[in-house]
Amino acid sequence: MYGRKEAARPIRVLLAKPGLDGHDRGVKVIARALRDAGFEVLYTGLHQTCEQIVAAAIQEDVDVIGVSMLSGGHMAALSQIMELLREHRADGIIVVAGGFIPDEDEVRALKHMGIREVFDVDTRTDAVVSFLREAVVARVTGVARG
Repeated sequence: MYGRKEAARPIRVLLAKPGLDGHDRGVKVIARALRDAGFEVLYTGLHQTCEQIVAAAIQEDVDVIGVSMLSGGHMAALSQIMELLREHRADGIIVVAGGFIPDEDEVRALKHMGIREVFDVDTRTDAVVSFLREAVVARVTGVARG
């Protein structure tokens, strides 16, 4: 599918809802779209800690962590997730964020800390699928498409 060694398995994505945010319709829509596109999707459910998210991602050997946030707190949660990934030497896992992140300065700051992409609530599911597929191919092959 996307690399010699990895061709035997689908792209693995862990979707997570950290903190107290109880809005999960969007993450469930993304999960269905990714599954329909052939991805293997693990959804951790609501109210996860950053430690739980990173531990699950490492244990499940995922390619991507997708963090969904609608109630604020994204800067603190995503910063902690990135730090935990570095501490566990798992910073090769691609991290993306989605939800309601309205401030462009915050989007730039998130990307600066290593968040690969930020999808807003209006992003089409096929755009998410395409982005993740290309990001994993680029990571595995070392060749970014341009």
